[in-house]
Amino acid sequence: MKPVQKEDDMEDRRTLWTFWGWLAAAALLLCTVPAISAATVDVARPTNPGGPGAAATLAGNTESGAKIFAANCMPCHGAAGKGGIPNPGSTDGTVPPLNPIDETMVSKDSKAFTYNIDLFLQNGSTPDGPHPAIRMPAWGADKMLTQQQIADVIAYIVSLNQAK
Repeated sequence: MKPVQKEDDMEDRRTLWTFWGWLAAAALLLCTVPAISAATVDVARPTNPGGPGAAATLAGNTESGAKIFAANCMPCHGAAGKGGIPNPGSTDGTVPPLNPIDETMVSKDSKAFTYNIDLFLQNGSTPDGPHPAIRMPAWGADKMLTQQQIADVIAYIVSLNQAK
């Protein structure tokens, strides 16, 4: 015959199993959090303050954007956004290319990618460095381009980075 277990013994075993279950779950969580944190990357943001403009919600025209880019952006970012334009006084010495664009700005979510580009076009940015010769203008905030024109430029820049 088997010995009869007391109710207190069974309760102690359930408590012990519950304790070890929670401990295992906590250990798994603690091991997972550093891996998730290590994968998090800061997205490039303009140095100038300000939020997105209406362009981030508008449909852009790539062909129109290419023409606006050629007239306004190409002198600093180069033909087709390839970069290589010197920027003395900036930390890296050049204007950033847009083709390919900073990989932290790229997103498979088209709204997020558009938002990331829009922030720079709306608010401009001053590169890191003691005295950068070239600063990105605030095309939207200073009303140098309309929101539709900015949406068109965004569409063009996104088209240059489709393979990402």
